[in-house]
Amino acid sequence: MLVKTYGSALFGINAVTVAIEVSVSQGVNFFLVGLPDNAVKESQQRIATALESIGYRMPGRKVVINMAPADIRKEGSAYDLPLAIGILAASEQLKAATLEEYMIMGELSLDGRLRPIKGALPIAIQARGEGFKGFILPKENAREAAVVDTLEVYGVEHLTEVIDFLGGEKKLEPLEINTREEFFAATDTYEVDFSDVKGQENVKRALEIAAAGGHNVIMIGPPGSGKTMLAKCLPGIVPPLTLREALETTKIHSVAGKISNNIGLITTRPFRSPHHTISDVALVGGGAYPQPGEISLAHNGVLFLDELPEFKRTALEVMRQPLEERKSSISRAKFSVEYPANFMLVTSMNPCPCGYYTHPEKKCVCAPGMVQKYLSRISGPLLDRIDIHIEVIPVSYDKLSDKEKTDTSEMVRDRVVAARKVQEERFIAEKKVYCNAMMSSKQLRTYCNLDEVGRAILKEAMQRLNLSARAYDRILKVARTIADLSKSDAIQVNHLAEAIQYRSLDREGWAG
Repeated sequence: MLVKTYGSALFGINAVTVAIEVSVSQGVNFFLVGLPDNAVKESQQRIATALESIGYRMPGRKVVINMAPADIRKEGSAYDLPLAIGILAASEQLKAATLEEYMIMGELSLDGRLRPIKGALPIAIQARGEGFKGFILPKENAREAAVVDTLEVYGVEHLTEVIDFLGGEKKLEPLEINTREEFFAATDTYEVDFSDVKGQENVKRALEIAAAGGHNVIMIGPPGSGKTMLAKCLPGIVPPLTLREALETTKIHSVAGKISNNIGLITTRPFRSPHHTISDVALVGGGAYPQPGEISLAHNGVLFLDELPEFKRTALEVMRQPLEERKSSISRAKFSVEYPANFMLVTSMNPCPCGYYTHPEKKCVCAPGMVQKYLSRISGPLLDRIDIHIEVIPVSYDKLSDKEKTDTSEMVRDRVVAARKVQEERFIAEKKVYCNAMMSSKQLRTYCNLDEVGRAILKEAMQRLNLSARAYDRILKVARTIADLSKSDAIQVNHLAEAIQYRSLDREGWAG
């Protein structure tokens, strides 16, 4: 007897429906074809043991299973459940007239229990798009899949529940979630607030500008000056995720298996802070079966690289293209995959190996030339792609003990949101441009016009600091953001002057 069940294969952050054709006929042996990997091939032993544990059996005849389309590689253990159901139906141990109406995915334990899978959200989106009535999957992934409306999502814990449901012996209630209600109920939950940071008003100002325009930032300062805490505050002042951004972010984390059980949507902007020992592949994505890296997991959020010079140079250099194109392209001999990577890069570093080169009180003990050598670990092309360079000075005791209230993250975010709205209206006719940091050179000429005095100031800065053409563009983008925060239609001289001062590492003689 020939029976079809349906599963799904992940390709990047999208899913492709897989038809699992099971034929049980006269003869012996078990054949699994359709480009399965080792995890899929090993399913025979898991399925046989799980069926025996609940009173069913593997058919003692010839079993041929084809996973179509056969030219797409099938990976992972999530095909256990549709394979098991297909075998039962083809061997007439299960009579299921509605089998082809459901997408089925799940990994089997030896006792028949179901383990969670990766990529539940993109699979659910694909199932709805192809007109499936429902999606049967492990209970731990049900809330994630139930985000997709007009699709019946059934979260199950055991193989027997699936058999009884498809056989008509038991009724399951689909899980229903009010996606918008769940999204708006948890969009403002951040642990660190701007008001918790004492002093550092100049750095707060720089981070506000960065959040308003989506600019990349590097903070240079001695240890203990508050760089890490300031970076952790940044997601709280960036505009909240839109529902579209939340779905896109959740898809990436779902594919990577980074979503906690019983969570539907990621409702806050990601904050990723990888250790400096991270490999190139872990940072930008890749592997034999390409997976999203940290830059994609930070999509629509913040990627924080602490102690930037300690990262491997190759890992940092491989980020240069994703920073420009806002996506990570991973190519293999037979295919290529693209993962979104639209993130804000925030980095921090000490000014020298001992850390005290710019400290107002402690003396630097580094040998001559060590400061320049330390800074040279970061290439010029990478620094060019960072819009704002800001020096962080340690906070004095008087500031730390001061009980004066400062602006909260909510107050700062209100100003940032207002500036972002100005940018949305400005770029309403532009494609894939949502903030000032995303402007092309052509758009800079349209939206960042300077008066004669401004052009003279920028010319002198370019000559004195020996800036590149890319640094010139970055200054204009930052100046445009400062003007938006000031509710100014034109870039004024003071806006341009402030933008130029955020190029600390370009100053001649900064490193001695």
